Amino acid sequence: MSTYVYGIAAASHPSLPAGMGGVGDPARPVRVLTRGELAAIVSDAPEGLRPKRRDLLAHQNVLSEAAAGGPVLPMRFGSVATDDDAVTGVLEERVDHYRERLDALAGKIEYNVKASHDQEAVLHRVMSENADVRALAEANRAAGGGSYEDRLRLGEMVAAAVQRREGEDAAEVQRSLEPVAEAVSVGPESTGWLANVSFLVDRDSSAAFLNAVEEVRRAHPHIDVRVNGPLPPYSFVEPGPAEPAAAAKGAE
Repeated sequence: MSTYVYGIAAASHPSLPAGMGGVGDPARPVRVLTRGELAAIVSDAPEGLRPKRRDLLAHQNVLSEAAAGGPVLPMRFGSVATDDDAVTGVLEERVDHYRERLDALAGKIEYNVKASHDQEAVLHRVMSENADVRALAEANRAAGGGSYEDRLRLGEMVAAAVQRREGEDAAEVQRSLEPVAEAVSVGPESTGWLANVSFLVDRDSSAAFLNAVEEVRRAHPHIDVRVNGPLPPYSFVEPGPAEPAAAAKGAE
């Protein structure tokens, strides 16, 4: 049977509560596989697993319970190996990498920050900052709306100015929050967000990080900043570009 992997810890990690359940319906019993200095928190993998609310919460609950006892490298939901031997084999192969990551992530949490524009506010800002856009808009208004070509040109100018502002504001959000974070992981681009960035934060510095987010909101009212966390440091199980690279297959 396939093995579902929740996370990786040191072999000395405290035991989980007896009878703890994980993903699946009924919940599969959670168990621990050890190999040398490392341990993997696992259960049997249910067939046809999908990211339903119950299973997502079960995955998160196992990691939260495990993290209460010490550092854990969290695997993302749906991490499945062919069997127990495959899991312990990876522990043996990547022991140096996992030990380094456990040390690096001890006492750390992740905050994911997504930013988007308040459309009305950013359009007002673009108009106030760009004299050419403002002049053409005023000329069109004076001409009763302007010609089709002038309206099209205005639309293209506004779209280009907003796009430039998106890039500038994405950089500003990241630049403002980096000083209160230990590491940064830029997420994939997605429709609707001008920034999607995860920050690794010392647990004791979480209040300072959230205060920095509030400063960004106050300083840039045209940016909608949303924070998800604290989370297990999913985005930092593998070292980022600025960290010592372990050129091995991704663990997630």
